[in-house]
Amino acid sequence: MNLVIDIGNTRTKYSVCNRNEVINTFTVDEFLPSLIDKLQKEYKGLNKAILSSVKLYSANLKEALTEKFDTFIELGPTTLLPVENCYETKETLGKDRIAAVVGAYHLYPNENVLVIDAGTAITYDLLTAAGKYLGGNISPGLEMRYKALNQFTGKLPKVEKGVFNELIGKTTEQAIRAGVQHGFVYEVDGAIASFNEFYDNLKVIITGGDAEFFDKRLKNSFFVHFNLTSLGLNRILQHNGESK
Repeated sequence: MNLVIDIGNTRTKYSVCNRNEVINTFTVDEFLPSLIDKLQKEYKGLNKAILSSVKLYSANLKEALTEKFDTFIELGPTTLLPVENCYETKETLGKDRIAAVVGAYHLYPNENVLVIDAGTAITYDLLTAAGKYLGGNISPGLEMRYKALNQFTGKLPKVEKGVFNELIGKTTEQAIRAGVQHGFVYEVDGAIASFNEFYDNLKVIITGGDAEFFDKRLKNSFFVHFNLTSLGLNRILQHNGESK
């Protein structure tokens, strides 16, 4: 059994996996080394682990993972992958991005796939049917757009995320909601349409904390998979075991 830890910009997720299946996923503010003993008591045979982090984490955690697991991998630019990484600056590539791409490859081998991760930033990543990750796009996420309007203007208020389904707003708060939310949808729909022009039979997977926002809002068809990154990290861990 495998432990997958994904330390993101705003939250940490960890998953317990049995072969190709994600059994359970949890969200915490911080993954503490003390969690390891608890998990290994609850899940017998939990002896392999992989960690992906977009920010610094404690040395104690790395020491504990190295000591208490037969196999421990820290995802980095030189980690073996089951896809061909064509990104030119691999050292700057977000680990969550490449993990999500591997998750997409596991779900749809031999297919063109566009992975959209709607989180702090919204990212678009393209995997070809030949198993090549070509790269993608990065733009501000939903929350970031609300914050930017407040921080970079003199009078616009900070508006929290919320549902607004009208075409136009009749107050400043409503106008901000309409602008941010409709703009978000227009961007994603436009991106999917553009990729569809160049890649046949394109599968689209949306993941990330704001994935639910797109329910019934997009014109283009798509699949939602909240554990795509965890699935990909687990597949990377397995691939490294197979490659030894």
